[in-house]
Amino acid sequence: MKNKFLSATIILSIVAASCSSQRAATTTAANKGLKDYYRSFFPVGVAVAPRNLAGDEAQLILREFNSLTPENAMKMGPIHPQEDKYNWADADSIVNFAQRHGLKVRGHNLCWHSQAPRWMFTDKEGKTVSKEVLLQRLKDHITTVVNRYKGKLYAWDVVNEAISDAPDEYLRNSEWLKICGEEYIAKAFQYAHEVDPDAVLFYNDYNEISPVKREKIYKLVKGLKDAGVPIHGVGLQGHWAVNEPSQGQLDSTIKRFADLGLKVQVTELDISVYPKEHNARQRQANDNDTSFTPQKEQKQLEVYKMSFDLFRKYRNVMSGVTFWNISDRSSWLDDFPVRNRKDYPLLFDRNLKPKKVYGEVVNF
Repeated sequence: MKNKFLSATIILSIVAASCSSQRAATTTAANKGLKDYYRSFFPVGVAVAPRNLAGDEAQLILREFNSLTPENAMKMGPIHPQEDKYNWADADSIVNFAQRHGLKVRGHNLCWHSQAPRWMFTDKEGKTVSKEVLLQRLKDHITTVVNRYKGKLYAWDVVNEAISDAPDEYLRNSEWLKICGEEYIAKAFQYAHEVDPDAVLFYNDYNEISPVKREKIYKLVKGLKDAGVPIHGVGLQGHWAVNEPSQGQLDSTIKRFADLGLKVQVTELDISVYPKEHNARQRQANDNDTSFTPQKEQKQLEVYKMSFDLFRKYRNVMSGVTFWNISDRSSWLDDFPVRNRKDYPLLFDRNLKPKKVYGEVVNF
């Protein structure tokens, strides 16, 4: 009888342990996020504003992502609106949140033609400053910002969108180019590297899947690398849509930049449910149907699946993927190219629930 009692006890213990393991596995699966599915591949990040760091959005961030990018808080205009004034509060709040929770941070960005304050390019009389003055102002800005976050950020988008969209024009005819010439690009990387030699420095641009623009980006980055400029990676923004890129287009794009021997990241990923348009326009009658139909969902799902299949294929060079905004609750695409036209470009719906596409991204 004693042996039978012990056997029954052992069986009950095994059953209990098995049930406990199943519950633990279920709990673990329920708590898994994008960062966990891709832990052996690359960090998965998201662009945020300070308002996203509380409540249900903060919970989603901590479950799904292990890297943050300030959407606007570190851009030159918001963080340095006047020559003698810096606004640190928003950027600090994002960095502090990341440090509390063990998340990586990408800095975005140090030099851009847009959201650059007017004072940067003019003197007190409103006249355009000299090349020497502008480069010194750029150096002072980069030195101050990078030094504040040194050791807290692992990477920076140093120069953003310097390439022209015009097929017959190489560099964008920005104030930076008009005053300083092409030299400002290399200088920006040098200034950042001098302050934080450990930071990974990226050139970042959009429409990288266009064969024409891709080759111009490649020319710029290769030229910097060959000249010994401290550039370490290429940021492919990834503002795509249901009709582009094709698999061949994206594969050839990633491979082209991988051949440079630099790190590659997709830095601003979203996939619009509308066909791609590159320029803002007025609202038209066919823009009135903004419902998220099964047809739109299926097309978006196919592009996301194809994209992540390729990201995993290039795991040896792909060092990060960052989504531009958290969920369909709010996206910059709600206003571009058509103001107030609702888009659904992300993996989570307006209630922060995973969409059907989420399963295609994490099940591989």
